[in-house]
Amino acid sequence: MIVRIMGEGQWTLADSHFVELNKLDDELLVEMESGDGEGFRRTLGALLDAVRRLGEPLPDEALEPSELILPAPDASLDEVRELLSDDGLIPG
Repeated sequence: MIVRIMGEGQWTLADSHFVELNKLDDELLVEMESGDGEGFRRTLGALLDAVRRLGEPLPDEALEPSELILPAPDASLDEVRELLSDDGLIPG
């Protein structure tokens, strides 16, 4: 699966990593619903770090369709709310 972090680039991740990413996504959703700005910032950073750590970056000149788009590290709580589905940022 190809994941884009807005403003940074794309990574290819094996489907097996989505268990870890979904756990972080669930935490992020709870923090957003409760208005926990500090927890939101920490968990968003952990989610993006996990994509960077577990994935293989695509070259900057590669423009592949992204199956998942994640917000930039400095995205606000309100900006991320606009990206959410009922499942959070990561479907499933």
